Amino acid sequence: MKRSLKFAAPLLLSAALSLTANAQQQKKDNSITKTNFHAWAPTPPMGWNSWDCFGPTVTEDEVKANADYMAAHLKSSGWNYVVVDIRWFVSNDKANGYNQTDPQYNIDEYGRFTPAVNRFPSAAGGKGFKPLADYLHAKGLKFGIHIMRGVPVIAVNRGLPVKGTNVTAKDIYSTKDQCKWLRDMYTIVPGKPGAQEYYNSIFELYASWGLDFVKIDDLSSPIYFEGEVDMIRKAINRTGRKIVLSTSPGETPLAHASHVRANANMWRTVGDFWDSWEQLKEHFEVFDRWNKWRAYGAYPDGDMLPMGHIGIRAERGAPRMTRFTRDEQYTMMTLWGIFKSPMMFGGNLPDNDAFTDSLLTNKGMLAVLKNSTNNRPLFNHPDQAAWTADEPGTGAKYLAVFNKTDKQLADPAKAIWKSHVINRQTPAQSEIIDVDLKGAKKLYLVADNSSDGIDWDHTDWINPVVYNDKDTLQLTQLKWLQAKSGWGSVRLNQSVSGGSLIVNNKTYSKGIGMHANGMVEFDLPEGYTHFKALVGLDKAAVDQNTGASIQAMVFTQNPSGPEPAAKAKIKVDLKSLSLTSPCTITDLWTGKVVGNFTGEFAPMINRHGAGLYKITKAK
Repeated sequence: MKRSLKFAAPLLLSAALSLTANAQQQKKDNSITKTNFHAWAPTPPMGWNSWDCFGPTVTEDEVKANADYMAAHLKSSGWNYVVVDIRWFVSNDKANGYNQTDPQYNIDEYGRFTPAVNRFPSAAGGKGFKPLADYLHAKGLKFGIHIMRGVPVIAVNRGLPVKGTNVTAKDIYSTKDQCKWLRDMYTIVPGKPGAQEYYNSIFELYASWGLDFVKIDDLSSPIYFEGEVDMIRKAINRTGRKIVLSTSPGETPLAHASHVRANANMWRTVGDFWDSWEQLKEHFEVFDRWNKWRAYGAYPDGDMLPMGHIGIRAERGAPRMTRFTRDEQYTMMTLWGIFKSPMMFGGNLPDNDAFTDSLLTNKGMLAVLKNSTNNRPLFNHPDQAAWTADEPGTGAKYLAVFNKTDKQLADPAKAIWKSHVINRQTPAQSEIIDVDLKGAKKLYLVADNSSDGIDWDHTDWINPVVYNDKDTLQLTQLKWLQAKSGWGSVRLNQSVSGGSLIVNNKTYSKGIGMHANGMVEFDLPEGYTHFKALVGLDKAAVDQNTGASIQAMVFTQNPSGPEPAAKAKIKVDLKSLSLTSPCTITDLWTGKVVGNFTGEFAPMINRHGAGLYKITKAK
């Protein structure tokens, strides 16, 4: 008994000191948690992200070159974030996909990824990203990185300790809900001892580097990981550093809109957005449903701006200047501005032309983005749309109008075969085609979005062949004349996302991958009288929580509908804006006064184009 008492006193003292320390830390944490992190993004964040041009292979020199350009040409207009996107910790990653065969990870003793020194030389000697962040800060810019949700698989396999605890990565992980498209990470289980501490440890490291922005992937779609969002929020607040939080990808489930708004500065409303008109047009519906969830310092995010020189070493397509026409770029910038979406430029800034820079620095558009209030859609018709907003304190109104008119990709009345709508509930998530082609000289395969948007409409044409009584010819052996995909690029013997062709959980070696609205055209070799294939949803679409419904069609003549008019009037009733007296309207893109109007304003807008205006009382 005496021996127990002898050791009890030190133990009690140690426990008391521990409780005091814990209470002090809890008080500190509570104090930090009360910080209004939404004030860290008083206007939608604006910057550059490396993904659209360099994919997972960007280098330090490329980051610095873009930072130098931003500081010289764009910073004065409010562009200030420079974000290094995915897999900066892999020494041997590759363009057009990821190296998941033998990735060379860089990781510290506590299971925290560190920059690949062969790509970021200033990180040598354990300096991490601090030298690069210092370089940006010296130019008045802010530094951001991309990370994946969870704990590294390599940290689990090695049993690396979680800093500041007596547990290892093996004690905090689960294989459940592991990211399906990149296998670097395991889920962190909320509530397990060491789980919060692991997130604390990585954000302590990032804060020591001088981080200002973090984009966290696999956090919002197809599953919203509320528990991990909570841990991330606590870990960022605990650092005491103003690190803006962006969740990705999308669409974030609307059922979690309130939670994400309360915990993040920006969150994705769509999957990866590329230079596709179909994807751009889809944003009108997406922004309509997300508009009510915007708040001070918390912004629904339409994703990056695929403008300028993109695809240099990216996941989607070849190096190119954006496929968006000038009118489509006006539409994108006008819509992002009036919706107050964050703006992250995707192209290689040093390659910008004068037109691109004129869009990024337009004072009228930026005033709408940064200062407008009461932003809302006026109408959203199939071919036209309009939004409005207020200029605070002046009584002036902003007006954005859009001509969405399309040339119909495929007229179903011309089809020789049409599937039913194929979705997750369709038996085998596919249909078999076997149709007569006698007398035909052309063959068109079309994937239509079935009129419900194009999100995740990945379509596979499996073993497509033409045949006659004697011979069979694989279409994959023929060169197509043209190919169009609503997202990404049409691919041979791969899905549109670059993976294997998988329909109803069966993998196929031959086929064509596309995305609604998509089309591929072939000259039909002479003598072949029938076409046969299996067409269905790719597994990448089935695994998601949105979209994924298509109608497949086969044509033997040009499937397109008639050419629409080049321009259209977009009529706006000024009384709907509470404007009953004569008004002066100024075109914000040109800075020129359009004129005085009463009752109605009906500008002529190019197809796929937009107009952005300021309306004041006429003097």
